[in-house]
Amino acid sequence: MARSSVYAWQAAAKSRAARQAADESLAHEITVIHVASRHTYGVPGIHAELRRLGQAVNRKRVARVMRERGIQGAHRRRRRSLTRPDKKAKPAPDLVGRDFHAERPGTKLVGDITFLPTAEGWLYLACWLDLATREVVGYAMADHHRASLAVDALKMAHGRGDLQPGCITHSDRGSEYTSAEFRSEVSELGLRQGCGRTGSCFDNAAAESFWALLKEEIGTRTWPDRATARAEVCAFIETFYNRRRLRKHKVFGTVSPSPVRIWYARQMYILASDPLRLFCSRMRRPGCVRAGCKSTTSANLPISISRDGRNGRRGYT
Repeated sequence: MARSSVYAWQAAAKSRAARQAADESLAHEITVIHVASRHTYGVPGIHAELRRLGQAVNRKRVARVMRERGIQGAHRRRRRSLTRPDKKAKPAPDLVGRDFHAERPGTKLVGDITFLPTAEGWLYLACWLDLATREVVGYAMADHHRASLAVDALKMAHGRGDLQPGCITHSDRGSEYTSAEFRSEVSELGLRQGCGRTGSCFDNAAAESFWALLKEEIGTRTWPDRATARAEVCAFIETFYNRRRLRKHKVFGTVSPSPVRIWYARQMYILASDPLRLFCSRMRRPGCVRAGCKSTTSANLPISISRDGRNGRRGYT
């Protein structure tokens, strides 16, 4: 070994110690985030949360620190289909066309039904997601998957989701959604029904993605009873997913559903009170040439504006 190599290694002792101390500090923050995410976040989720907290750290460094300490996110399992189409029923047309984006909340929902294993038997869960916010606005659970289950979830979505007249309720062609009971409820609430094609999970990909995330993060074990499974699903949706779970949004970047809903509500309030101010906000201008204008800036929004480090585009994180 060359003498210069030995001297170089000795001279770098302090920098190596500092780098190791920084890795230990980062590992502690990663562990805290991992535990807070119910041991489900992998490298992408933890990296996004660190960036949201204002810490500029390389994604590869996060992956290395997690790998060295054996920290892993949850993994998804193979999906089993529950859809049983009614061959005699006439399905509604596809009003979404795989465009899983909405300009404002309450205009486009996607729904589906899944099941969870318990020692007492299956627990069936029906959900409705708002495509503008990715928030679960309605859900229902029962020991059956008759049409009434989908209807109960839709009633909850209508009560708390601020659905607009003519809102699209998109689903697959399962018998629950093509039944006369569900069609009657949709018509009574002033909504429009849409269905994807038979055997094409991609036509309802947004709902399928939520099921994959749900089962990945609450686990795939068998619960002791339906009450325990019901309580855990409620806690996941109400206290974690809607409020704190980071997801990639087409417009806002990586953010949880609740701040997106708050942002939309604020924009609608601004539109009602001062349309020109909303225009300034959407253009992300710090002010307006109009005298007395107080244009909304990033500091006033519940979601801060930042720059995505990977592709350089502006987004809401």
